[in-house]
Amino acid sequence: MGINIALDGPSGAGKSTIAKLAAKRLGFVYVDTGAMYRSIAYNAMSRGIDTADEQAVTGSLQGLKIELAYREGTQAVLVNGEDVSDKIRTPEVSMGASAVAKLSAVREFLLETQRNIAAGNDIIMDGRDIGTVVLPNAQVKLFLTASAEERANRRFKELQEKGDPSTYEEVLADIEQRDYNDTHRDIAPLKQAEDAAVIDSTSMTIDQVVDEIVRAAEAAKKPSDEKKKKRSEREMMPVRPVTKTHRLNPVRQFFYNLLRVIVTFIMKHKYDLTYEGLENVPTDGGNVFASNHRSYADPVLIALGARVPISYMAKDELFHKNIFFTWLIKTFGAFPVVRGAGDTSVIDTSIDKLESGRNLVIFPEGTRSKDGKVARGKTGVALIAAVAQTKVVPVGINFEGEKLTKGSKVVVRYGKPIDPAEIGVTSATTGDVKRIKKEIMDSITGLVY
Repeated sequence: MGINIALDGPSGAGKSTIAKLAAKRLGFVYVDTGAMYRSIAYNAMSRGIDTADEQAVTGSLQGLKIELAYREGTQAVLVNGEDVSDKIRTPEVSMGASAVAKLSAVREFLLETQRNIAAGNDIIMDGRDIGTVVLPNAQVKLFLTASAEERANRRFKELQEKGDPSTYEEVLADIEQRDYNDTHRDIAPLKQAEDAAVIDSTSMTIDQVVDEIVRAAEAAKKPSDEKKKKRSEREMMPVRPVTKTHRLNPVRQFFYNLLRVIVTFIMKHKYDLTYEGLENVPTDGGNVFASNHRSYADPVLIALGARVPISYMAKDELFHKNIFFTWLIKTFGAFPVVRGAGDTSVIDTSIDKLESGRNLVIFPEGTRSKDGKVARGKTGVALIAAVAQTKVVPVGINFEGEKLTKGSKVVVRYGKPIDPAEIGVTSATTGDVKRIKKEIMDSITGLVY
């Protein structure tokens, strides 16, 4: 993970302008999330869709492609190949962006893209909830603000230069309405992250604000003694072999087996579902299942072939949707993980689940694949396998197309279990973790057509 700068703040605070300049000074990638939401609003509005109509806006996401491209040193925003960089900056689209940003489907549509960009790059990303939701573990969190009057004055001058007929009063009203909408929406409202530093730019020049950000980024590049200590602890993580002496309560196991029969019947009625390699599935618990990730149904598809209940890592934001959904996924064994956090407590939780007699499902890629190709895996699954010294069952989930739909032909393949000891992995050192990670990812790739 590179250095991530989360720059939040209200509309008109100059986030985009400041972020672009700071990114250029630092040599970072600039990610304009506001442009992404504006693009969705523009796409809907250009098709005659009311941005307050959740169902219609959600439907408009089908086949939508948003790209951030660089042309002659300037970032361009493309919607299905059309350059809309100027078209998305009107007050009407601005209000539309505020409306679509409230919709969970829209935020989910963009969240994975934003996090994937941040995962392997030095980036500066601006928006309303970057430090609180999108990149909660960013090394630098800043909240850029200014008075509503000053923000309106800046936006008014910008629009005048573009020939926009909007009056100052209209722009100020738009700013105030957006402030209210952004701070009162149910999903990811605008707020300052607890660990974010505030920059009030009301009486500051652009260069002064950029200087503040550059100083914060340069400070983050210098690892503190505490960070060095944590990195050393991860490299020296001791092996804690799973004993496999724990068994689930027989009553719970009985109801799990009954539930498997019922859900298998339902899934085979909905999909053309086939299982291969079931002979490779261990009959006990305490094993790791490592799979490619194609759909939200993957944990269920994998569990139906396992003889012991599973636990699985799920991205943290799924636990903040609603109370019932959170209860449901927790009941079926899910526990949260913040991607890119490097939190060793996740390793502890995983081993506790294995030690309790359950199996553990992990998706090494960290995100769903739309084209079915297996992406580069992350280290987590290999580290857990090395520390727990337990078998890893590779799984390949196969179906045609981007989405799993009724009647889809689905093939779930279980590969031969990978035993760390058998391949010479007896510790959690960097070399051993790399060795078992390669073995796991190669096996998964071999199971995917």
